[in-house]
Amino acid sequence: MKKSKLNIWFVVLAVCAFSLTNELLAQGPPINTDSPILLGLEGGGFRTFGKIVSTDLGETYIQPLAIPYNLTTNLQIGAIQPFVTRFPKNGENQSGFGNLSLFAKQMLLQIDSKAKTFRSLLKFTQTFPTGASSVSADVYSSQFMLVTGFVTLDYSLNTSIGYSFVSENLPDNLVYNFAFGYPLLPQKYPPFQLNLYLELNGQHTFDVNKSILFLSPGIQLITSSIFLVESSLQFPIVDDIGIMNFTYSLGIRYLIF
Repeated sequence: MKKSKLNIWFVVLAVCAFSLTNELLAQGPPINTDSPILLGLEGGGFRTFGKIVSTDLGETYIQPLAIPYNLTTNLQIGAIQPFVTRFPKNGENQSGFGNLSLFAKQMLLQIDSKAKTFRSLLKFTQTFPTGASSVSADVYSSQFMLVTGFVTLDYSLNTSIGYSFVSENLPDNLVYNFAFGYPLLPQKYPPFQLNLYLELNGQHTFDVNKSILFLSPGIQLITSSIFLVESSLQFPIVDDIGIMNFTYSLGIRYLIF
């Protein structure tokens, strides 16, 4: 009899935890900043988006395909393959596959409480010079990044900071991001949510001591527990190089498993 009651309580707690997780995930991951949530739309599936980068030298269109897969609830691996088309103001258009990136995310800390969660993970990304030489530099890069996030039913805060080691005697980079998310609709399951995001996305290049920092407003529509559409516009508020105009992205995420 006691064992039967324990089983019932276990099922109740499991259902409550599942419902809470889905409510929290209804906010969705940030658009330009990494998320420490390895479930839901950050799990097995794919993400793709079209991104336009406008500079004084011309425009670039990037179409990456990201495929993450959860080996366990605390370990995720994945690959990112972009297709790049460049439209320089001086010269001929160029297009081809960009460099391939492989990544792994390992959960370091997870603290769950009523209607909120704090999580932290370590991400490693290795980029290989597999792209067409006309659109991609023939260099390797290795990046270590610490990703943290605090998610409640009312808002979410995500941060990431990473260091990139670059080959061919090129300068290393420090990458840093911050994202604030705000859901506009009441939480429910199955999720249907409209989220607003305001992000800061920056990079500092060592040796040359040049920095760029974007202010990135965005909007995200989650239509179910397996699909979302998102869009973001990035404006440079710090640009030491002085050629960046803006970037714009529009894309989807789809959960397969």
